[in-house]
Parts: sequence; structure tokens; C-alpha cells
Amino acid sequence: MPEKLILVLNGPNLNLLGKREPGIYGSATLDDIGAALTERGTALGFAVEVRQSNHEGDLVDGLHDAQARGAHAVLLNAGAYTHTSVALLDAIRAIEVPVIEVHLSNPHAREAFRHTSWVAPAAKGTIAGFGADSYLLALEAAARL
Repeated sequence: MPEKLILVLNGPNLNLLGKREPGIYGSATLDDIGAALTERGTALGFAVEVRQSNHEGDLVDGLHDAQARGAHAVLLNAGAYTHTSVALLDAIRAIEVPVIEVHLSNPHAREAFRHTSWVAPAAKGTIAGFGADSYLLALEAAARL
């Protein structure tokens, strides 16, 4: 039986992890996070595929792709699109695959504009504020769905 897929979608500027504001986002790179997710995913019996795009439409396409491929779950760190994208909200609502919203930092401990998430109303849940471990915690939650 083929492994079940967990798709990890990362939004704008997350390609700069490890260099961009390490006091907020930590020193782990997206490749570091991807490697940890792949290792843990394998142990849990899941194939993990990590993608990043600075373009909103690519993230929408990724959500549609998760549905088409029968993914078990999506971990979505939409970055700044979290606070602006009705398109991502609609895309999540348009698919049957559960989506877990992920953030490295705690948006509620930051600027007021970050307190509103357009992703959250359609997400299965949100894990935030644990740095790179937010992704691993989200993966554990996704595996239990």
C-alpha cells in the first residue's frame, strides 16, 4: 500500500528562514524543517512533501493538488497571506483534505494586524509559537486525523 501523503505548503518569505529575523523565526532553514518533517513522517508512515512559494496562486494550486492526490492532510504556513487571503480561505473550504494552520511565532503576541487569520475559520486547527517545532507538532496532529 502506498504511503499516505502529508503536503506542507509554505508561503511568502519562508524561503529566507534561518536568515530573516532569527529572533522571531529561529535559525532553522526551511530545508532543515523539511528534513525533520520527512524523517518524522517516515516514522509515522507518511510521505511528506514540502513546498514553498512567494505567490498566493501557487498556494491555492497546492491546496487543489492535495485534493487531487488524495492527501491525508495539509500543513499550511501561509506567512503574511494568513492575514490577507480570502483566496486561501476559499481554497481550503473547496477541498475535503484537512488543513492545519502552522506558524513559527505566535501571531497574537505580535502586531495587531497579525491577530486576524483568514485561514483559521476553515482550518482543522492551528499550531503556533513553538518555532520549527510547530511543524513537527502539526505533523503529529495530522497523523492522528
